[in-house]
This record gives sequence, structure tokens and C-alpha cells, in this order.
Amino acid sequence: MENFMHILSLLLVAVAMGLSLAHALEFPGKKRLDKDKYTIVQPIYYPGFTFGGSVGEFGGILALAILLSILPYGSTRFWWSAAALLCLVIVNIIYWAFTHKVNNFWLRDTKLSGAGNVFFSSFAGKAGKQDWTQFRDIWEYSHVARAVFAMLSLISIAIALAVEQ
Repeated sequence: MENFMHILSLLLVAVAMGLSLAHALEFPGKKRLDKDKYTIVQPIYYPGFTFGGSVGEFGGILALAILLSILPYGSTRFWWSAAALLCLVIVNIIYWAFTHKVNNFWLRDTKLSGAGNVFFSSFAGKAGKQDWTQFRDIWEYSHVARAVFAMLSLISIAIALAVEQ
């Protein structure tokens, strides 16, 4: 069970890291786009990144929590797995504190239905009178920060899997 949970955790964290890294790697190119082009590009992330991010992040947090519950407390694997969980929780906090709040701005002209509408309207607040470049920068830089912490989470869970029990 322990090895299964390690591998599942590694896979889910890798999904979360891959998606956030993809956003971060797009940043230099997207920074060159004007408002019209940028606004056209933003809605393409729904629903793929939303689904993948939910599976990777929420699934990874759950899998890591389960893994921690079966690992011997205080072991090297426990602490590396705990570090992976902490980093993935930080990824999620960054999303809800920064990224999610500006998603409504980018998706305001996109017709969403069912779960997508509920998800994006949850805790979103209203887009203020900020310039579009402020929303862009919040969205893009939050993804760079998410990529950093997701990478740290992936490295941590990989080390946890590699160290001897």
C-alpha cells in the first residue's frame, strides 16, 4: 500500500507540476500579446487545465495526506512527503488567493455551464477597475510561483520515494 501511495502521489504531483509549468513557460510569449490577442487566448485553458489541475492538485493533496497517515512518523520518507504536501498546499493557496480571483475577468465573455460555472464563480469576487495588464500580471506571475512550488513538491516526493525506509 505504501509503495502504491508513493507512486500515485508522484503521478498526481507530476500532473499538477506539468500544468503549472506549462503556464509559466508561456509567460514570455504571452507578455508580448496585446489586449485583444491576450483576451482571445485566455479562455482556451478551460476546461482542460481546470480538470487536470483539479485532479493533480486536489488528488495530490489527498494522496499525500493518505501517504503521510501510513508512513512511520519521523522517518525520512515521512518528512520528505510532508514537504511535498506543504508545497502542493502552497500551490493551491496561490491559486485561490491570486489566480482564481482574476479568472472571472478572462472568462467573462465565455459561456460556462454546470460544474465549470460553479467552480469559476466560487470565491471569485468581482473583477475591479484594474487595467487588463494588472490582471495579466497577477495571473501570469501567480502561475510562475505555482510552478516553483509544484516543482519543489515533485522533487520532495521523488526524494521520499528514493530514500531508504
